[in-house]
Amino acid sequence: MIAGEWPRVALMSDVLEFAGVSVVRDGTTLLNDITWEVEEGQRWVILGPNGAGKTTLLQLAAGRIHPTSGVVGILGEVLGAVDVFELRPRIGLSSAAMAERLPADELVGDVVVTASYGIVGRWRESYDALDHARAGALLEALGVAHLSKRTFGTLSEGERKRVQIARALMSDPELMLLDEPAAGLDLGGREDLVARLGALAADIEAPALVLVTHHVEEIPPSFTDVLLMREGRVVAAGPVEIMLTAANLSRTFGLELVLERHGQRWSARAEQVHSEAVSAKEVRLLQQ
Repeated sequence: MIAGEWPRVALMSDVLEFAGVSVVRDGTTLLNDITWEVEEGQRWVILGPNGAGKTTLLQLAAGRIHPTSGVVGILGEVLGAVDVFELRPRIGLSSAAMAERLPADELVGDVVVTASYGIVGRWRESYDALDHARAGALLEALGVAHLSKRTFGTLSEGERKRVQIARALMSDPELMLLDEPAAGLDLGGREDLVARLGALAADIEAPALVLVTHHVEEIPPSFTDVLLMREGRVVAAGPVEIMLTAANLSRTFGLELVLERHGQRWSARAEQVHSEAVSAKEVRLLQQ
């Protein structure tokens, strides 16, 4: 375990089940006939290029939007037949959209503890010692306990990402959704966060995890399954050991890629340069 203990949550079943799910907005198909299931104890990474539908899929899983067609099951409930305001507190969500809602002038400790009530911005509600102790333990586990008295708006991008994850875990979620948690981080920040997420994933009592990313380098250790997406469709889905291949990755990104494994981590690069030699004029344009 890295930098602290992860507060324990009970395991559960029936995490996510998508059956023939499509999402159409303004005549554009964002998701097309997605069938996918997340079981208890699994840690999924969703990989794909921009516009693949990854964030839309995560919004469905969080109960933030409804499908145009198909059935979405979340934590044993069917989306559309359940009060989403009762469902959402059972789901931990860390995303850019959520970060924008957090008050810049709020203390980091309050940013985390207010998740107990599922609210953004502290008002007149009261918290007991256990609430504050849990918030402190989560900040410690993410390596940012020393920032508890800082205001959220003064944090670096990497620090904000860690605080958001601590907040998402505050309510003992049964499902944890992370939308590009390492986006915008420098190399050191990324590696530290990936290690901490790997520690969380290795905890058998942690909630089911779903992480969205563009990069195989950002897949934390101990993640069990991968969902590869392109243009709103599933390219491949299943255990990382089986489905994360150079062929599947190449189909996903539309480019011949070489996939390499380094222990519990991955890296990818283009197999070869497909374009012809760049002309001198093009070189000058690139240098401008």
